[in-house]
Amino acid sequence: MINEERIILMTKLAAYEKGEGKRNMAVGKYFMSDYISLHLLRTVISGTFAYLLAVGVYFLYFYEELLENLYTIDFAAMARNVVSYYVIFLVVYGIITYVFFALRFLKAKKSIKKYYQNLKKLNSMYHQQP
Repeated sequence: MINEERIILMTKLAAYEKGEGKRNMAVGKYFMSDYISLHLLRTVISGTFAYLLAVGVYFLYFYEELLENLYTIDFAAMARNVVSYYVIFLVVYGIITYVFFALRFLKAKKSIKKYYQNLKKLNSMYHQQP
């Protein structure tokens, strides 16, 4: 005899495994600190490239003005500003990354937990009715 509740639950579980579950299971392989650290490392690398690109575009845009004032520019102060803005940029970008991926991790873990609860429920359905 066909149990409709069991079929509905199996369909829901199969849809989860094919869709959202693939990404969540990949997240579930990590500890939270490892998952966030991996993405923070990626953030530092990509943020450094983005900042260097932005600084390069800035210097190219003001190239003529920089050449006109070449002898009056305080390069030490300019370097301090560039480095301080870089640090501020990375800290803000890192905080945003940390919050985003921590929330994504917690959401994935919650979803995986619900998935396993549904699996247990399905297993108990098989053991209840012969």
